[in-house]
Amino acid sequence: MLLNFEQIEEKVIPKMRGGEGEMITRMFVNEDTKIMRGRLTPGSTIGLHTHETDSEMICILSGTGKVLCDGEYEPLSAGSVHYCPKGHEHSLINDGTEDLEILAMIPTHGA
Repeated sequence: MLLNFEQIEEKVIPKMRGGEGEMITRMFVNEDTKIMRGRLTPGSTIGLHTHETDSEMICILSGTGKVLCDGEYEPLSAGSVHYCPKGHEHSLINDGTEDLEILAMIPTHGA
């Protein structure tokens, strides 16, 4: 299946998962997975959340930031990938001066 994010409606999500600021994203969602290309504006965050039934891989396309994963901070920059396995928690933080552009893949796992 080919996904063309330019053909997917762009949405602005304020305070994503209880975070700060906003995320601008284009999302593909079905019963098995969520794939999104998006950006966090400077100072914006995705709030701390636990992946109970899925995992998440976040590829950094541009910008800088950090992830708080299971209580530890990890620096992020273009080319880095963050993985949050099922059962773990994380938060994404744009502490840079430009948009933090990401490609995220969130597959659902069986119970």
